[in-house]
Order: sequence, then C-alpha cells, then structure tokens
Amino acid sequence: MSLRTALCGLLGIEYPILQAGMAGAAGPELVAAVSNAGGLGILPGLNVAPDTLRAHIQKTRTLTDKPFAVNLWLHADMWPPADASRIPAETVAAVRTTLNGLRARLGLPPSTAAPTSSPDIVGAAFEVILEERAPVFTTAVGEPSSDMVRRCHERGMKVIAMVNTTRQARVVEGVGVDAIVAQGSEAGGHRSLSIKPDRVAAEGIGTLALVPQVVDAVSVPVIAAGGIADGRGLAAVLALGAQGAQIGTRFVVTREGTAAEFRKKALLEAESDQTALTDVVTGLWARYVRNRYIEEYEKTGAPVLPVHVQTRFAQDILDYAARQHDPTWLPLATGQSVGLVHDLPGAAEVVERIVREARAALARLTTSR
Repeated sequence: MSLRTALCGLLGIEYPILQAGMAGAAGPELVAAVSNAGGLGILPGLNVAPDTLRAHIQKTRTLTDKPFAVNLWLHADMWPPADASRIPAETVAAVRTTLNGLRARLGLPPSTAAPTSSPDIVGAAFEVILEERAPVFTTAVGEPSSDMVRRCHERGMKVIAMVNTTRQARVVEGVGVDAIVAQGSEAGGHRSLSIKPDRVAAEGIGTLALVPQVVDAVSVPVIAAGGIADGRGLAAVLALGAQGAQIGTRFVVTREGTAAEFRKKALLEAESDQTALTDVVTGLWARYVRNRYIEEYEKTGAPVLPVHVQTRFAQDILDYAARQHDPTWLPLATGQSVGLVHDLPGAAEVVERIVREARAALARLTTSR
C-alpha cells in the first residue's frame, strides 16, 4: 500500500515522515540520513550562530542530494531578544536565590552574576537560510510573516509553520505557508506559541483532537506532531486527515542523533508518565522528563526569566550535570512517545520501520472491513 501523499509531492520526498529540528539532538548526519531514507530531515537553527548554520547547511548538502529543511524559532522575546537589563530586580533575586540553592546541592559555588540577553541572531540566521536556498524553511514557537514567506517562495523554497491551535493555523495559512504542522500536547520540547500562555493554556490540545480540527480549518497539507514514534502513529494521523507526521523523540534516540549517549540511555529507560510541561528550564513551556532540577525548582515557587535568559542564568548548573552525565539534574526534552522507544537504531532504519509498520496497520484496517 502506498504511503505517498500530496505532501510528498509538495516537498519532493518519498515518505510523509519529517524528523523534527531538535536543538542539541540533530546535526547534518541525522538530517541527511532521514532525507536519504526518503523522509525530510530538519536542521535546527535555534541559537546557532549564522556562520555555523551556513556550515551545517553546506555539510548536509555534501551528505545528501535529497530535500531537507532548516528550522528557526520566531518567538516574540527572541526577535529581538528580551532585554535582560529590564527584568525587575526582585524577579532576578528570586531566581538567583533558587538557582543558588540548587548549586549548593551540587557543591557548586553561588553566583552573583546578572542575567544576560540572548544574542540577536534570528534575523541573520534567516538571511543565511535564504542565501543557501534551503529546500524547506520551517518555523516553530512563533509565526512567519508574509514577507518571510514571500522571500522564501521567490527562491523556490517551501515554508512549513508549526501551530498549536486552529486560530494559529488560519493565521499562517493567511500568510501563504505551504504546509502546517499541528503540534499536539503530547509533543516533546516547546509549545509552538509566539506569546507565553498560562499553565492551563499551555497544556494544549491532544494530537487526536487537534489534527482533524486543523485539517478542517485550512486548505494546505497538515502534518501531525506529538506522541508519534512508530508506524501505527503515522497510520492513525493519516486516518485523521493529516498528510504526514513530524517525529522528534524517536529520532533523538538513534545512532546519528547528536544527544550524548547518557541522555539517550535515560530516554530509553523513561516512561511516558514521567514527562511533564514546565517553564523552569528555558522560561517557556516545554515537555521534559521530570527530574530533580525541575522538581526542586518548581517546589520553591520561584518565577522564571524570559526565554533562554533563564537557561543562560543557570548554564553552570546544566553544564556541570552534563559533565557528570547526570540526567537527574540535566533536563531532557522528550515527548510522551518516549514509552514507545526501546532501542538505538540508525535513522534510516527508523524511517524504514515506520513505513513498514504503517503499511501493515493500514492493510489491517482495509482487510478487517
């Protein structure tokens, strides 16, 4: 049974499988492996210096002649970056006190440093993507402007935007994107919202409910994301009207994934009920495996700083946990599909397995009628 959908023709790929652009877990080798296997690999551009991003794009081209994508975040507090000097002193003091408590638990010295702003590189990174004519530009945690989409189209590039609601889906369709990723609440990493909501709103809508609503709301192809790690998940979202699936956690735990081996091991041992949304890691809502860093921080009730200012303020703690190979203090972004991930294959094998399983699932549905 063919899995070729309209999305495949649009993007020039063989199978409707997209590998999420996961910062810290995906590099040119993983992206090329997925694309060479017939899916669409996606390079992460988050916090990647423009010259480095250009090098990653060019290296990917040496590894594959197939289409691939490059992803950027477009959050309102990243473009331009939030001004750390304008954060209220009492907020900074509360966060510093909480982080110094965590430092004391780890035997690290307390810090008196002030928070620093993220580098202003999103605009320059977008220019690199345009200059390199990446086949596909994908956006998350914010919505592209009509001018961005127009400039991509002028260069023969496709544009895909990720959304969490039907309202967002209508907005990005209105600026001319070629396809939309509907991100269900099961997904790992950050919620794809340009403005930070409260915790209740951040919980979002599950993939099973969100995808058909977005399909009904727009006329462009819809790609499902959240909770998908095998062919059964792909078959399920195709039945909901999606044209494909974007998959993150399953591709993190592959041989080509750039996450450290101890992080992959921790994900292999994790269960789906161990994940939760939190904003204490980066300042934005994201799904992680719950660990001591998250639990101890949340227990204090301390506020958080703007996006990535929070991460930079705690960087010494995160770096120490990484050096110690300690996932109890290093937050690990992952989706609820983690309970379906039990081995460490190559990325091409993952694509082939998902295709095989999806065909089998669809065949069972056909023959059971």
